[in-house]
Amino acid sequence: MDRRGYLKTVVSFGVISVTSFSLFKWFDLNKRVDPGKIWDKRAIIAEIAELIIPETNTPGARSAGVDHYIIDVLINCNPVRQQHKFYEGLEDLEDYALSKYDKEFMFCSLEQKHAVLQHFADHAAYSNRILNKINNKFLGQSFFSKIKSLTVEGYCLSRVGATKALAYDYIPGSFEACVPLQLHQKSWATK
Repeated sequence: MDRRGYLKTVVSFGVISVTSFSLFKWFDLNKRVDPGKIWDKRAIIAEIAELIIPETNTPGARSAGVDHYIIDVLINCNPVRQQHKFYEGLEDLEDYALSKYDKEFMFCSLEQKHAVLQHFADHAAYSNRILNKINNKFLGQSFFSKIKSLTVEGYCLSRVGATKALAYDYIPGSFEACVPLQLHQKSWATK
């Protein structure tokens, strides 16, 4: 075989392998996620949400039912790629806890759970904002960013969060554009 023929063969095999891997990855990211698989992870989602917004003198995320909100929004309002990224993130979290502490995430101590979440928070985004925007646009938000934003959103929209953790005025009397907050006043539930 001559040199040109050999180089053409090597380049064509390289192009075919890269293309087939890219197509495989694209099909894998765009196949439908079984909602039952996400509902099976409800206990872990509730535990992570409770670690993000713990119960103190106000109810926590578990009391507000944030886990139902996260799963419903994820299944009904997010594209398939984001669902895959979220589910893979949950599996990565479980694998990391198992490899780091030789226990499942649910059986780890509170400090160990915080350390696992801190690891995922540290690796949630790139240091470059442009790369983050590109990644979020084409592949979806990172697992930790998504669960954190959905936890806060679900908690603030829940009845428990809006009435017990935030200040909520059932029947507002008048509109005042700028009102200074008093010392130890709760943030307003409505804008």
